[in-house]
Amino acid sequence: MEKVLLGVDLGGTTTKLALINVYGEIIHKWEIATDISENGKNITMNIAKAIDAKLEELNEPKSKMQGIGMGAPGPVNFTNGSIYEAVNLGWKDYPLKDLLEVETSLPAVIDNDANMAALGEMWKGAGEGAKDLVCVTLGTGVGGGVIHNGKIVHGISGAAGEIGHMTVVTEGGAPCNCGKVGCLETVASATGIVRLASEALGMAGEPSLLQERIQEGNPLSSKLLFQCALAGDSLSKSVVDRVGNYLGLALSHVGNVMNPEKIVIGGGVSNAGDILLEPVRKAFELYSFKRVRKSTKIHLATLGNDAGVIGAAWLIKNRLNPS
Repeated sequence: MEKVLLGVDLGGTTTKLALINVYGEIIHKWEIATDISENGKNITMNIAKAIDAKLEELNEPKSKMQGIGMGAPGPVNFTNGSIYEAVNLGWKDYPLKDLLEVETSLPAVIDNDANMAALGEMWKGAGEGAKDLVCVTLGTGVGGGVIHNGKIVHGISGAAGEIGHMTVVTEGGAPCNCGKVGCLETVASATGIVRLASEALGMAGEPSLLQERIQEGNPLSSKLLFQCALAGDSLSKSVVDRVGNYLGLALSHVGNVMNPEKIVIGGGVSNAGDILLEPVRKAFELYSFKRVRKSTKIHLATLGNDAGVIGAAWLIKNRLNPS
C-alpha cells in the first residue's frame, strides 16, 4: 500500500471510514456505529481503535497513513477544528481536531459534513472540473456546501451553506428543528416530503395509487412517493412537483448570489432521479436571473455515500500539501 489518506464521515448513527489514495480512489472502506452516549465522549477513541484494527487486519503499518480528514455535523470552526455545536451528538465548542490528533497520533482536518460532500463531488463526482459549485444534500435534513474558486466558503461563524434553512414557505410553514418555520428542510428533506404527502392524502377527494400502496402495508416514505409518481399517480406527482418547486426556488436564490458553474443535488432523496430533477430545473429557470439560468447547470450527485469520505481525503491532502 502506498501512502494513503483516511476519510471519515461522522454521522449520528454510523461513522463511515475509508482508506483513499492521493488520486481519490477508495482502497478500502468500512463503517462503525457512532456511540453518542455520554455526549459523544467515546467517538474519537472509537475511531482511533477502528483505524488501528483495520490496519492490523490489512497488515499495514500506521506510517503509511498521511493524515485524517473528517466531516462532522453542525457548524465547524475551521481555524482550530472545533465543533461550535452538534445537537445530536451532545457537543458544544467541542475540540474535535485536537482530540482526534491525540487519539490517532496523526494530523487531522475537520469540516462540516455537507462541505466534505461538496468537495468530494468537486474532486471525483458530478462537479469534477468545476471550481465554483454548490452541493445540496437531501436526506433526513437538507445540508449544503458552497465552493468558490476551489475552496469551501465557511462564513464568519462556520454557518455558510445552510441552504436547508432558507425560508421558502413564508405563510403557514411547518416548524423546523432549527427553531424557525417554513425552512427548505421542512419541504425537501425525506421527512418533509413524507409530511407533504401525508397532508395531500388527508385532503384527497379521490383514490390514489399512493393510498393503495399504503393500504397494502407499505409504509409512507419519500421513496414510495417517487415510485408512485413514476407510475403515473397524479396525487404523488403533484407532491413531487411541489417539492421540486420549493427546491428550485431555493436554488435560484443560491444561483443568483453565487452564479456557480454547477449545482449538485445529492443525498438519499436524490436517488429519485429525473422525476425530481425535472420540476427542480423548471422552477430554477422560472425564478433565476437570465444569465444565471444560462450558465449554472444542475446535476445529480454521482458519488452517493462515498462523497463525504472522498471530500475529507481531498481536504487533508491539500492541507498537508498546499499548492
